[in-house]
Amino acid sequence: MEVPHAFLDSWNKFMFQGSLIFVGIGILVLLYHEFRILMIKDYKEKYDYVNLNEIRFFWYAVIAFIIAGFLFANTFASEIIHDSGMIWFYVRLFITVSFAVIGYFIFFSMVRIYYPRFVEKRLHKLRNKPRTSPAGNSMRKLSEEEEDAHMEQSMIEEEMFHAVDYDVWIDEKTGFKKIEKYLAYQHAEECPECGYYTFKITREELEKAPTMDETGLFIKHFTCSYCSHREAREQVLAKLSTNA
Repeated sequence: MEVPHAFLDSWNKFMFQGSLIFVGIGILVLLYHEFRILMIKDYKEKYDYVNLNEIRFFWYAVIAFIIAGFLFANTFASEIIHDSGMIWFYVRLFITVSFAVIGYFIFFSMVRIYYPRFVEKRLHKLRNKPRTSPAGNSMRKLSEEEEDAHMEQSMIEEEMFHAVDYDVWIDEKTGFKKIEKYLAYQHAEECPECGYYTFKITREELEKAPTMDETGLFIKHFTCSYCSHREAREQVLAKLSTNA
């Protein structure tokens, strides 16, 4: 039994229009995300926004493109379906649904495994982008050795005992200082086992507290969310100083 041309033409029209709509949605999601980044003036705020939202918005766009591909694929081989019968209409529908589901899981893995590498590169650029003081002067990022003199003792201890890092920027003309806080456990590193950027801090452990006479020992536990590789990294803590 032939499938009427009128039905197939209407179906193809709606599928094609739907695919264009979802392509547009995917593009708009990406543009909205970039627009939000553009509207944020402070680099630290940009960093935090990208860190929390970039992968999520990118995944939303990928889903929209997958749906668009599924809809567009349902316009293929209409003449064959017209001549061969309704059963081939359902066969095409089943095949396109199957490929959409397969595509979903493939792209989900790709976004989870590969995309964090690009996000981390973008975050690195934002973190090191030269800051500008309220006076309009370019600020200098202090080295690890220099920054302790400009930080409160509680900040120094937090860096020592937790997966926290502080960046200190200073305007050497006016003395204006800006301190930015970064949480290491929010970021992925390259896994030494599988090579993907899926290696994160899962737990911190103070094995031995430093004293006036002895150094301490701090352990960071890492786990790869892809290959489940686990690793513990030791960090020697300096002796307590008399003015601590």
